Amino acid sequence: MDELSDLQRRYAELKERGPDLDLSRGKPPTDVLDLSNDFLGELDTYLSEDGTDIRNYGVATGLSECRRMLSDLLGVPADYMILGNNSSLSHMYNVFFMLQTFGINGSTPWSKEDGAKILCPVPGYDRHFAVTEDFGVEMIPVPMTDDGPDMDAVERLAAEDARVKAIWCIPLYSNPEGVVYSDETVSRLASMKTADPHFRIFWDNAYGVHHIFDEHRVADVFALSESAGNPDRVFYYFSTSKINFPGGGVGLVASSPANTRDMLTHIGRQTIGYDKITQLRTVKFFDGKAENIKKHMKDIAKLLRPRFELVIDSLDKAFEGTDIVTYKKPKGGYFLSLNVPDGCAKRVVRLAKEAGVKLTPAGATWPCGKDPKDRNIRIAPTCPTLAELETIMPIFCLCVKLAAAEKRAGSSR
Repeated sequence: MDELSDLQRRYAELKERGPDLDLSRGKPPTDVLDLSNDFLGELDTYLSEDGTDIRNYGVATGLSECRRMLSDLLGVPADYMILGNNSSLSHMYNVFFMLQTFGINGSTPWSKEDGAKILCPVPGYDRHFAVTEDFGVEMIPVPMTDDGPDMDAVERLAAEDARVKAIWCIPLYSNPEGVVYSDETVSRLASMKTADPHFRIFWDNAYGVHHIFDEHRVADVFALSESAGNPDRVFYYFSTSKINFPGGGVGLVASSPANTRDMLTHIGRQTIGYDKITQLRTVKFFDGKAENIKKHMKDIAKLLRPRFELVIDSLDKAFEGTDIVTYKKPKGGYFLSLNVPDGCAKRVVRLAKEAGVKLTPAGATWPCGKDPKDRNIRIAPTCPTLAELETIMPIFCLCVKLAAAEKRAGSSR
């Protein structure tokens, strides 16, 4: 029996067993959520440290004790922060809307210019691309390297065209490759010359404390931008939603005082205050100390690390001695990025679905869902149990091998 026939036989046997398992999204698993169950207990007070009744309206920027705790955790000045509800993505959407419709801190609204363009490191985060697409803004893919986005390409594009308005960045454990931006990359982003004097960096530090393996750091983008004469360049995003509960987290946007003042004029017309009850719950749960958040994240890492190790070990064993796939071990975060042979990613996803394993759609890591080589697949090891992953990975690896064998057979005819 030739290789393709053997793979087809094995695949048919797997399909008959038909599990219903999901490897598609980077959600916290139940055992990680259980670490935060005390978060749901009763509060011993409804007053913040300054006497504000958290059950009522007000405090648009967020509780001072919560801002201070997150400032200690992230190294971002507390007075740069606006705390919102559970999703940092809503802050991203809101800032994008403001830049598009009103401008921020003296910038011309993008909608009134001759087209706007956003630089998008690829492979990248599908939700960033979805926000951009929602506003009809053109996305320009920029290759990722082991140190972050290809800065030669970024600097050239930003310098030659004033319609290039911003860049999406996940600096610490990028989605999906788990890359850490080098100090040089951060410095170049902060100081580069741009044709648009109001060029923005959307700094999504979603995984800034998710140190699954060793702990890494990135350079202070605010300090570097300010020292380079670009104090208003950065919009920084973070959320506690993968720290305790996705439905009960605190999202934040941080930017220069001038940008923050301007944003608050619009936010004040949207809401008379975000969810301060969750903010105080978060402070109480961690006793107001950044160190306690870091300890909590180490407990989470102990639960997530074996999942990543199982996936990596499965890939290593399944594809040892072959050139079918390429992948790198992520340094942290929530995902792993894998390249299959060109033209095979959609086929792998379809085969896996028919065999009972749901994957992130092929192309999701590229703007508009269009991977030009149809080869990148994002793997999300976090949500399944170890037992489920032990079932998922042989199916996934077999689907990759089958798609690759089908391609070879087709090209040899």
